[in-house]
Amino acid sequence: MSASLSRAVNVLKEVIDAPIASYFASCVHCGLCAEACLFYTETGEPKYTPIHKLEPLRRVYLQEYTLIGRLLKWVGLSKPLSDAELAQWQPLVYDSCTMCGRCSMVCPVGNDIVYMIRKLREGMAIAGHAPAGVAAATRRTIEIGSPMGVKLSALKAQIGHIEAVTGLPVPLDQEGAEYMVLLSSMEIINFPEYLSAITRIMKQAGKTWTLCSTAFEATNSGIQIGVSDLARVIVLRIVEAAERLKVQTVISPECGHAFTALRWEGPNLIGRPYGFKVKHILEVLDELRAQGLLKTQGFGDKRLTFHDPCQLVRRGGVIEQPRNLMRMISSNFVETADPGKYNWCCGGGGGVSANDDAEAIRLIAFKRKKTQLDAVKPDQLVTACANCRIVLEEGLEHYQMNLPVVGLTEMIADHLVSD
Repeated sequence: MSASLSRAVNVLKEVIDAPIASYFASCVHCGLCAEACLFYTETGEPKYTPIHKLEPLRRVYLQEYTLIGRLLKWVGLSKPLSDAELAQWQPLVYDSCTMCGRCSMVCPVGNDIVYMIRKLREGMAIAGHAPAGVAAATRRTIEIGSPMGVKLSALKAQIGHIEAVTGLPVPLDQEGAEYMVLLSSMEIINFPEYLSAITRIMKQAGKTWTLCSTAFEATNSGIQIGVSDLARVIVLRIVEAAERLKVQTVISPECGHAFTALRWEGPNLIGRPYGFKVKHILEVLDELRAQGLLKTQGFGDKRLTFHDPCQLVRRGGVIEQPRNLMRMISSNFVETADPGKYNWCCGGGGGVSANDDAEAIRLIAFKRKKTQLDAVKPDQLVTACANCRIVLEEGLEHYQMNLPVVGLTEMIADHLVSD
């Protein structure tokens, strides 16, 4: 076996574990996952079927871990995977999969296809086949602390601006606060109104909170590129900061993969439980609502609908909270078809939006979201993920749809009862 062949086979052998083996063994090739994937439904091309995207991993599993596969390889009827083939598979694995989880949800035998994609990505990243944009974002997160290269000085500049506008302090490195608030780089640079909203909401609720100068970024590029070791470094940075500041709860921002990485995968990544709670901002806001600490006034009459971020809702279970909050501010809230855990992805999660090569297929896949929105004809689209928000805005502009997109946290803040 050539060096090229052995490298491709060996890296994928390393990522095949018991769950992966059981998933491949139990797949009944029903094709239901295809109809759950917006890249397939909007193109009709069989190559975008989720289980087909896993073909390199399946081939190595069959050839290395099954009797029939070994026999077929031995007689020359099944060729070993080459490094060149693995490189050719990069667009399917990174460009046309957002790891939204819709395929996993409909699988009749319960195969977690998202987990399988993560493991394949891990092998591809080790073999040097991760897209340049995603790899660069991960490198910046490890070296600088932010996938967009946002430094503490930029955050402090935004803090100064928010304090000047609101007249309220934005705490930094305050020990013993109830909440440690995380941000994504997009919220610092693109949507600073999110931090302003947090400042006003916490003031009204009478809660203590803080940002952390060494761990303000929540985005976990290690999850997106598929490398657990890098994801662990990013999670541990947040965990150590929360423990140092002795906070009770870490608030994940309006970012889906950040929530998944920290809330659900983090303890496994670092190998121990947290000494604090992790909650998404919408979970915290809904708790404040239930406690009577979140008080709003006035109902907008615009027709609003909510885009459910996949990692937050389908993968994270935060389903009713955004709806409770929407009903606090709107008298004309309408659901799209397939709402909640069945919602269709924006098309940019899982690192796809950071991958320039994926733009063309991403905009084609956005037709599924366009169909959803055309059916309900909202005046405004609300969501709770900064990445979704940017991808939605780009897709709406591409299809010339005049539909404003806004974050739910900011909408709540705009309806707070005045002091």
